[in-house]
Amino acid sequence: MERGSSEPPVARNTGSAPSTSTGPMHIPRSSSMSCHPHPGSKKHKRTPLYQRSMSFDPGMLHNNGHTAYANGTGPGIRETGVVEKLLTSYGFIQCSERQARLFFHCSQYNGNLQELKIGDDVEFEVSSDRRTGKPIAVKLLKIKPEVLPEERISGQVGPDLHAYPFTVLHGYIHPVVSAIPVHLDGKSAPGQVPTGSVCYERNGEVFYLTYTPDDVEGNIHLDTGDKVSFYMETNKHTGAVSARNIQLVKKKQMRCQGVVCATKEAFGFIERADVVKEIFFHYSEFKGDLEALQAGDDVEFTIKDRNGKEVATDVRLLPQGTVIFEDISIEQFEGTVVKVIPKVPTKNQNDPLPGRISARIGFTDKELPFGEKDTKSKVTLLEGDHIQFNISTDRRDKLERATNIDILPDTFNFTKETREMGVIAAIRDGFGFIKCVDRDARMFFHFSEVLEESQLHISDEVEFTVVPVGPLYKLLTKDMLSAQRNHAVRIKKLPKGTVSFHTQSEQRFVGVVEKEVVATPNKNASPTKNKEKEAEEGVIAYEDCGVKLTVPYHTKDLEGGGHPQVGDKVEFSINEVKRTGQQSAVSIRVLNRNASNAKRLHGFVATLKDNFGFIETANHDQEIFFHYSEMCGELENLELGDTVEYTLSKGKGNKVSAEKVTKVAAVNGIGEDVGTTVMMGKVIRPLRSVDPSQTEYQGLIEVTEEGGTKGQNYPFGIMGMANKADCLQKGELVKFQVCTVAQTGQKMACNVVPQRRAMVECVKDQFGFITYEVGESKKLFFHVKEVQDGLELQTGDEVEFSVVLNQRTGKCSACNVRRVSEGPKPVVTPRPDRLVNRLKSITLDDASAPRLVIVRQPRGPDNSKGFNVERKTRQPGVID
Repeated sequence: MERGSSEPPVARNTGSAPSTSTGPMHIPRSSSMSCHPHPGSKKHKRTPLYQRSMSFDPGMLHNNGHTAYANGTGPGIRETGVVEKLLTSYGFIQCSERQARLFFHCSQYNGNLQELKIGDDVEFEVSSDRRTGKPIAVKLLKIKPEVLPEERISGQVGPDLHAYPFTVLHGYIHPVVSAIPVHLDGKSAPGQVPTGSVCYERNGEVFYLTYTPDDVEGNIHLDTGDKVSFYMETNKHTGAVSARNIQLVKKKQMRCQGVVCATKEAFGFIERADVVKEIFFHYSEFKGDLEALQAGDDVEFTIKDRNGKEVATDVRLLPQGTVIFEDISIEQFEGTVVKVIPKVPTKNQNDPLPGRISARIGFTDKELPFGEKDTKSKVTLLEGDHIQFNISTDRRDKLERATNIDILPDTFNFTKETREMGVIAAIRDGFGFIKCVDRDARMFFHFSEVLEESQLHISDEVEFTVVPVGPLYKLLTKDMLSAQRNHAVRIKKLPKGTVSFHTQSEQRFVGVVEKEVVATPNKNASPTKNKEKEAEEGVIAYEDCGVKLTVPYHTKDLEGGGHPQVGDKVEFSINEVKRTGQQSAVSIRVLNRNASNAKRLHGFVATLKDNFGFIETANHDQEIFFHYSEMCGELENLELGDTVEYTLSKGKGNKVSAEKVTKVAAVNGIGEDVGTTVMMGKVIRPLRSVDPSQTEYQGLIEVTEEGGTKGQNYPFGIMGMANKADCLQKGELVKFQVCTVAQTGQKMACNVVPQRRAMVECVKDQFGFITYEVGESKKLFFHVKEVQDGLELQTGDEVEFSVVLNQRTGKCSACNVRRVSEGPKPVVTPRPDRLVNRLKSITLDDASAPRLVIVRQPRGPDNSKGFNVERKTRQPGVID
């Protein structure tokens, strides 16, 4: 019931259909029908309000309530009204009995003017203004409200009259709970007072009374559903019955929401969604699958007081995303970091948002806090960083903070940090190391410090900031390896070619080799084992501006493949290491050889053993021994057929060997005069690398095809082989061409290709054997990886292949295996007649026949015995 209406509280009935009248709402409590206006009163005809409120004879009223006097008033006639407006010295009254609004001066009020308020009922006489002739109110008296018997009634805070009247819950009808809206904060539109309603029950009937904030004792806020007690009063002017002196009896148990923020062994904590506070709960209060409960789950609960502390009870899960703590702005802002989050928090630090960002939002400068979880990435923030962010507003306490913080690309123009460069040298699981341009030690970094979420790889060029690790962090960190180093942070990937560890002079210098590069002997070095060979650096003497200087050089910095010797004149550039300032000669090119130096010869690598090899001479008729210690350069790059430059020397027993062996650019292997005719022949003598017992180095091929050259022999060397690794055996058929050696004019075989065909003897899991005789073995091993086109070979397949010799073990194997034709398919061998006859002669009566004894009957998937399909009688020895 609204304050100001002229009707007393009216009861509602549950048995009838919902009323379509505009009268007050009701809640049914019984099946009886009641129409009395007040509990306990007798039914009677309602008396008009003006007969109950006015102190004059109604018979004197005519013409819509005006008197017979010209100004609408009569002597001694008093009216009632409500104070509508009240200012310092005057006000206005709204008449109750007629549609009129009268002016009054405060001097006409009989009583304490301080007690007169807007909405008070007053009684007055009507007179006329002497100056204007308009009617005014005079002789005002405040009307005291008619108080019902002082009986305190128990009830609860009910719905506002404008709310829906019923809510169905568990099959019963309950009043919709509603109170004075909190957002009004005691304020309302001009001329209106915020109201709520309370309900109470009498004789099975439910009645509603309105109330205002002034009617509540103790200045407390009532929530819908709260149990209260109150007095009833009737407005003498309007006849409206309302509640006053309302006292709170019991607060309604509200269902609260929150998010599980921590779980322990037998209890946990919930962050509440209504206030910034955590609340305890025991697992026994959780209604659901406890195994599925985890931090971050949305829940609802009831708050109860136990031992003076609030605890959550009846905890139940809510759909994920139900609870929302904050609202995040769509608009992004830019700002500057003025305070970073300390890496190691102090003992007295309790602020969960220790960081600070300064930004201009609108036309106001603001400083917003932020925490560890408010950054988009784990990249270290520094003071002065230029960042962009969103603003998050907490719904509970309206606290604003910065979130989704991201570093802008131009931030390095604002900060005073020193940026360094380097190259990614190693990558591990979650971290890596950078080879720095300006530091000797490699710099540790974590993947979380990479900007722009770019994927890093080894040899990528990067820019970064070095952060020193403090002693306190070293004591607190568990990763002692990380604590011993500086860390690279805020890593930015750079384009290829940006980072340079050296600076090279544009000027070219000319000098003389003063000391050659000398290799350190290493007997264990082998090209097959990828052992690096250390070498002493050489020295070049030169002059710069009249000053004699020397500069070191290394073999890797030579150009053209020529190995300079003492006294050789060379041209070079000077390279300086940025980190150390050390200089060395690079891009070295030999200008003039020293005439006193021994003659340099060219040859071709013919054989490579464990720690030595052989070089085929330029005439392809001899081989020269060399030790790996005489190799100038990287051994792992040396292969059969490579062109080398060397010097002859004599050792013990006048044995000739090659020294100062250097790999050079490839030259023509045999000669330029190569015949176009392809001939067929047979190997009658292999190379000495295949048969070390023979004295001659060269192999021989005899022409076998019909023609004028049949029976003619042609020598060949390693450079005459199409495949330098192929191992030609005596008696093998080959195809070849004939060429002429330019130096000697000798005709030799070149582009020699073996014609091998054989049958696959057997195939195992990953290897097999070919029926082919090599040396003393009649089988040739091959690996399935050597089979071309990924085919699966079967026993009996005809294949073509090459034979290679393992220089270390001296054993041969097949490679480049290609299937020429498939072997015969295996045929199912029929059962022998003796076995078939034996089966046919067996009868069930034969005691000597083998018998099958059933130990357990079979069962099907449906637990039935036997087979679904009936078994047929089969004829012995006959296959269906």
